[in-house]
Amino acid sequence: MSDPDGLLGASDVRELAARLGVRPTKQKGQNFVIDGNTVRRIGRAAELTEDDVVVEVGPGLGSLTLYLLAWSRHVVAVEIDDLLADALGDVVTERRPDLRERLTVVKADALRIRELPGEAPTALVANLPYNVSVPVILHLLEAFPSIRRVLVMVQVEVADRLAADPGSKVYGVPSVKARWYGDVARVGVIGRNVFWPAPNVDSGLVSIIRTQPPVTTATREEVFAVVDAAFAQRRKTLRAALAGWAGSPALAEDALRAAGVDPSARGEMLAVEDFARIAAARRAAA
Repeated sequence: MSDPDGLLGASDVRELAARLGVRPTKQKGQNFVIDGNTVRRIGRAAELTEDDVVVEVGPGLGSLTLYLLAWSRHVVAVEIDDLLADALGDVVTERRPDLRERLTVVKADALRIRELPGEAPTALVANLPYNVSVPVILHLLEAFPSIRRVLVMVQVEVADRLAADPGSKVYGVPSVKARWYGDVARVGVIGRNVFWPAPNVDSGLVSIIRTQPPVTTATREEVFAVVDAAFAQRRKTLRAALAGWAGSPALAEDALRAAGVDPSARGEMLAVEDFARIAAARRAAA
């Protein structure tokens, strides 16, 4: 074991995969981190404390898990692949037996879980499969209000969308919905050569620090319905884009004006607080 902290290197990952008969697939979005220094960089960006209970989604062979175990009180690893889930505990026992008791493995689809064993999680740290990254982040933030901090590695284009500000070309539904839950920032870029197999795109690190949602009489579901409608047809003005949501263009304009929003504006110019006011105005008029 060449790494002083027991982290997995390229040869370790390939040897483990061969031993288990694991072949990473694009269908499952499996790209295993094979560089210990990259794992340390991700882990440091998460700013964990010894009191944190971390939920990790898609731990794979345990590259990041081993670091998280050393820097937190407990890690709940959610893995949908039965083979990988069964192997994770053995990997930790082999590499860092002193940390095995800090690990709980849950065989489940992260998009479906609404409860986890043990203490409530305080942090989400994960190398997320590209195809489900945004839904997983939003679902877990909604399902587990105890999560105060998120640090995820996602496709760099997804990172840009999550962290985009109003007015940006890539500002959209993920940008707004993520900000319902907290302050979002892109905190780094990860190259392709630290993964096996190497993906076709770079990755980005995204941080979300939980804050209180906007003050509004509308529910989260009502606000998100406005967001979805506003971006369904990006080139349309809000008066036109929200016509179906409100019941007619006139009702959409009424809600927009009541919220202090120009009906001729487009969704990409609005902050989450604006969408919350629009939803509240429609609710008050209904």
